[in-house]
Amino acid sequence: MSNNNRINVPAAKDAMNQFKMECANEVGVNLKNGYNGDLTSRENGSVGGQMVKKMIERQEQSMAGNRE
Repeated sequence: MSNNNRINVPAAKDAMNQFKMECANEVGVNLKNGYNGDLTSRENGSVGGQMVKKMIERQEQSMAGNRE
């Protein structure tokens, strides 16, 4: 099974890492650069969930702005 979670635009990689760190901070997870295998699945899931929540909020705001 191949991993399709690669970021195709190199400049986007740094932005996504920064976004991930911001979301981890918001939910109180001590995420660090590099290996984070010491974190629980729950902690990692809360970071991913926060990222998705914020992306949906931003998209909704964008769509609301397009209707005006």
